Amino acid sequence: MELILQLLMVLIVINSMVKLSFWKIGQIGIMIVMYAAFILLIYPLAIKQSKTQIEDFLSNMVMMQNVSVLITVESTICFAFCFAALKELFGKKKSKLVMIVLKYYPGLLLFLVIFYGLTQSIFTFTGRSFFTITFLYAFFFLLLIIMGILFIKKVIPEIDIRLEVHFIVSLLICILGLITTVDGKIVYKTSEESINLKYIFLSIGLFLIFFIVGFLGNRIKWKLKKIK
Repeated sequence: MELILQLLMVLIVINSMVKLSFWKIGQIGIMIVMYAAFILLIYPLAIKQSKTQIEDFLSNMVMMQNVSVLITVESTICFAFCFAALKELFGKKKSKLVMIVLKYYPGLLLFLVIFYGLTQSIFTFTGRSFFTITFLYAFFFLLLIIMGILFIKKVIPEIDIRLEVHFIVSLLICILGLITTVDGKIVYKTSEESINLKYIFLSIGLFLIFFIVGFLGNRIKWKLKKIK
């Protein structure tokens, strides 16, 4: 289960970078400042946490189900943004207010991931100044976000393909979010069985294969149109 949670957090970070790649440079800068401010403001709370408290939170099914609701809502917003942006690309105008809300909704999940990452950094680098750890964590995390956005825009310059990536990653986040909150309390339960990681990674692999095929197909079409 811990492996699935870590995979879920990685996907949340990637999805946030994909979403920010649709923003302008100044808007991304504002968001980066907000992330930095959040890390600095949250660190007094992070240093008070213990491994036991974090583990208790992750094993608390009620709390995890609340997080699952947030994951589902955010995934729905991402889906809506993808469809609305694609329609706009093909000339079907949507409400300006709706597009602003969908496009510039930053997502709350990444803030939870930032807090979790900070607590883990404090647990890992014991014996060092909390502020130093926080400062280095903020620096490397924000550098990762900036480099990730630049990499995504460089590798996938086409907006429609980036929207496809955003949709697929959001779908994976939604699925993994539901998997992590399953507690086995099902009325008609056929058998007790642990989570089969093999099939989870197989599903992810299939998604990646279909995405790569679609990505390469769109690339070839785009180059053929350019030649014509």
